[in-house]
Amino acid sequence: MSLPHAILTALLEKPSSGLELTRRFDRSIGYFWSATHQQIYRELGKLEQAGQIRALPSEQPARGRRKEYEVLPAGSEALRSWVARPEDPKQVRDPLLLRMRAAAVVGAPGLDAELRRHLGLHHRQLAEYLEIEERDFPPGRDSEEDRLRHLVLRGGIDLENFWIGWLTRALSEDGEPGRSDG
Repeated sequence: MSLPHAILTALLEKPSSGLELTRRFDRSIGYFWSATHQQIYRELGKLEQAGQIRALPSEQPARGRRKEYEVLPAGSEALRSWVARPEDPKQVRDPLLLRMRAAAVVGAPGLDAELRRHLGLHHRQLAEYLEIEERDFPPGRDSEEDRLRHLVLRGGIDLENFWIGWLTRALSEDGEPGRSDG
């Protein structure tokens, strides 16, 4: 499971509260690894219990304050070990692909409208990624950390370009994708 590793990564980048982590997931890590507020808090508890993170001491009273977490050496080692471990690529499980396969069997008038909707969503996501790239990776930012972060973003850009090309091709082939001729 990679959620604990995503949390450890985010906390090593910057100690944060659960709420801050949720916001950071929405703005960065969430583009390739999503998690709900509840999942993040549940994992924080597990990581703290496992001795991989700890709540930073605070001058505020415990009641009503946000706990800010940092990674302990055991958490850094767990993350280092996970990064070094070989892992095979995961199989794509996209409901749209399954729906298209089902449409080949039962027909699905209107599937082209869903393909167009997905095409619009991918265009919007691509525009957002390109905006992030322009803002966060100007020429000259070439540290190893920036290079790796930029590669992750480029992976997202390339995936969006793939989906845009694939959906465009699916919509432009002869006939409507969801039309059944039998």
